[in-house]
Amino acid sequence: MARTRAQQQVFIDLQERYGQEVAQAFFRALDDLRNAARVQQIMAAYAAGDVEAALEAVDIDPAAFNEMLDKIRESYQAGGKAGADVLPKRGPDGTAMSVRFDGRNPDAERWLQSHSSTLIRRITDDQRAAVRTSLRENMERGVNPRTAALDVVGRINRATGKREGGILGLTQVQESYVRSAKDELASGDPASLRHYLTRTRRDKRFDKAVRAAIEVEKPVPAETLAKAITAYERRLLKLRGDTIGRTEALTSLNAAAYEALRQAVASGKIPETSVRRVWRSAGDLRVRHTHMGLNADTVGLNEAFRSPSGAMLRYPGDTLLGAPASEVIGCRCIVEARIDFLANIR
Repeated sequence: MARTRAQQQVFIDLQERYGQEVAQAFFRALDDLRNAARVQQIMAAYAAGDVEAALEAVDIDPAAFNEMLDKIRESYQAGGKAGADVLPKRGPDGTAMSVRFDGRNPDAERWLQSHSSTLIRRITDDQRAAVRTSLRENMERGVNPRTAALDVVGRINRATGKREGGILGLTQVQESYVRSAKDELASGDPASLRHYLTRTRRDKRFDKAVRAAIEVEKPVPAETLAKAITAYERRLLKLRGDTIGRTEALTSLNAAAYEALRQAVASGKIPETSVRRVWRSAGDLRVRHTHMGLNADTVGLNEAFRSPSGAMLRYPGDTLLGAPASEVIGCRCIVEARIDFLANIR
C-alpha cells in the first residue's frame, strides 16, 4: 500500500504541475486572440447585421493554442515515464529488466494527435458558438457596435494596457451566465438583484453596490455594473482554464501510464496474463460518488472499468469509450498496475 500511495503522490504532483502549465498556456492563447482581434472590423460587420463576418474578424485561430498542446505533450511524456518507473525492474526469471516509455511509438503518437485535434476543435467550436450567441443577442437588444465588440474581446485595462474580461474563452453556458448576470444588475428589480448575489463566481467587492440598488429598486450604476461583469467574466474564465488544465493533465498522464504498460507487454517483457490494473480514487470527500464505487475495482490489461453510472473507461480521464464529462472533469484518480509473474503457472 505504501508503494501505491507513493505512486499516487507522484501523479498528484505531476497533475498539479502540468495542470497549471496547461492552464497558463490556455490563458496566453486567449490573450493572443484578444490582442489580434480586429475590433473595427467586428464593429463594422456587426453594424451591417453580418454576425458571421463579425465572428470571422474575431479570428479564433486553432494555432493560438499550440503552446497548450505542447504542454499536454510534455505531460504525456512525464506520465509515460512515471508509469514505466513503477513497473518491475526484474523479469520472471529474476534477471534485471529495463522498462522504458517510448513517446514516439506510433500508438502513443496516434493518441496524442487524435486527442489534441479533438480538444482544440471542441474548444474553438464552443468559443465560436459562444461569440455567435453574444453577437446575436446584442443585435436583437439593439446594443451599439462598440459595446457588442468589446463584450466579446474585453476592454483595455488602463493600468495594465491589456484587454481583460469579455466572453472570449468562455463556454456557451458561461456566456449565458454573463448575459443573465448583466440583465440582473441592470434590471432594478430587487428579486433579480438578489439572485445576482447568489452567484458563486461573482466579485463580492461589488455586493454593497448591489444591495444599495435593491434598497432603492434601481439598476446598479453603469460604471459599477461594467466593472462587476468584467470581474465575473475573469473569474469564470479562470474556472474554465483551471478545469481544462487539471482535466487535460490527468487524462494525458493516465493515458501515457496505460500506454507504457501496453508497450512493456508488447515488447514481451511482461506477459499480458500477469497484468491486473486497479482503480485508485483520491480517497477524500471530493471524489465523485461513481469513482468511490470504482475504487479497488480490478481489470486486465485490455479491459475497461465500468462506472456505477454505466460509463466505460480504460483509465481515469478516458473518453474514447463514450464516458461523459461528468465522469472525467476534475477527476484525480489513478490506476495501479499490479504485475504477478506467477499468475501463468498457478
